[in-house]
Amino acid sequence: MKQILITNDDGYESEALRALIEALDGLAHITVVAPSSEKSACGHSLTLQHPLRFVNVDDDFYKLDDGTPSDCVYLSLHSIFQDKKPDLVISGINKGSNMGEDITYSGTAAGAMEAVIHNVPAIAISQVMDFTKPLGSLKLAQKTIRDLVIKIFAGEFPLPKRQFLNVNIPPNLEEAPLHVTYAGYRFYGNDAHLHRNPRGMEYYWLGLHPLEYKVRQGREGLCDFEAIEQGMVSITPILLDLSAYESMKKLKEWL
Repeated sequence: MKQILITNDDGYESEALRALIEALDGLAHITVVAPSSEKSACGHSLTLQHPLRFVNVDDDFYKLDDGTPSDCVYLSLHSIFQDKKPDLVISGINKGSNMGEDITYSGTAAGAMEAVIHNVPAIAISQVMDFTKPLGSLKLAQKTIRDLVIKIFAGEFPLPKRQFLNVNIPPNLEEAPLHVTYAGYRFYGNDAHLHRNPRGMEYYWLGLHPLEYKVRQGREGLCDFEAIEQGMVSITPILLDLSAYESMKKLKEWL
């Protein structure tokens, strides 16, 4: 039977994680290793400052005490799966989008990154949402991930090594077409809010930026933001190689 390792960055108690497990029922043997608390925007970080501990929650379901998604995948592959690697790693379903440069912040994407570093195919899946409102239905996300897994297991993973699929689901839809996209150009502002505690000590609380973007010049097709705006599921192949090849000649000349 096929083996799937699941992780996320919203923590082991997330209802979206449970929805992912439900969506994959019967397709493979599922092992879940998720952070013990929310680790959103932790990026591709490993915990080196203190020891980590698996805590059993249920059969083949563990929380990693104060671990990140990257920790979860790294330790799972070298302990739980030390004899035979899983056939697929799925990170999500994340509550909120992971598009454009947000991929570099994303703990969800990082779980998939860690998997493909170790030559295990991976998918990161996120549900776009308005954080001022309830999460809403995850049925489209469930259908999408189930269909993708069935297709992968019936043939092969569609990407070469060190690439993963980054999937974003449009909100409030029961059905939507799939569209292959590139990562858009996200705009960021300063959303740090200054507050004072009852003793007068100042502190900052980081907020959420609106999903403002622009298309990248010279790129064909739609970016992830455009696909979501048009009511489509965005599927973006993500490459771990961050080298700016087009700038190498100019840098050599500058040196």
